[in-house]
Amino acid sequence: MLASGAVRPRVIAVLVAATFIILAAPLVVSAGDVPGPCDLHRLEDETVRHLSKRRIRCAVGEFGPVPGDAARAICIADRESGRRPRASSPTGQYLGLYQHSAESWPSRYDEWTRPIWELPETALSGRSNAIVTIRMVADAGGWGAAGWPRGDC
Repeated sequence: MLASGAVRPRVIAVLVAATFIILAAPLVVSAGDVPGPCDLHRLEDETVRHLSKRRIRCAVGEFGPVPGDAARAICIADRESGRRPRASSPTGQYLGLYQHSAESWPSRYDEWTRPIWELPETALSGRSNAIVTIRMVADAGGWGAAGWPRGDC
């Protein structure tokens, strides 16, 4: 028989195992805490233009296919904004990676995003702009049908 205050080895093993399971288990998150699509962050020494390229590739992967795949999507963003998410036309009429009409952006955002994703509402968010654009192009069946001529891409 064990002396008072002594703990049996089996009890210790169970406690250690239970502690390991609790610490190793993934955290359960509520639906509101789940990040939306393409929640990519800028890597150390990464340019904004390269982050934009990764976000576009992600959007095509999540919501494509689109004609020309990610290569054409990136080419069109290069042509429209130089792949700069905060690009604006001189008059401010067109905004973001794909130069959406500032007037049309709010309704496009509402139609092509989901509240649970908690995406920034501004067209100057590269993530939001890429997702809205790729979803529009995929749904329309092509770049020209969605409002972006293929041009040299």
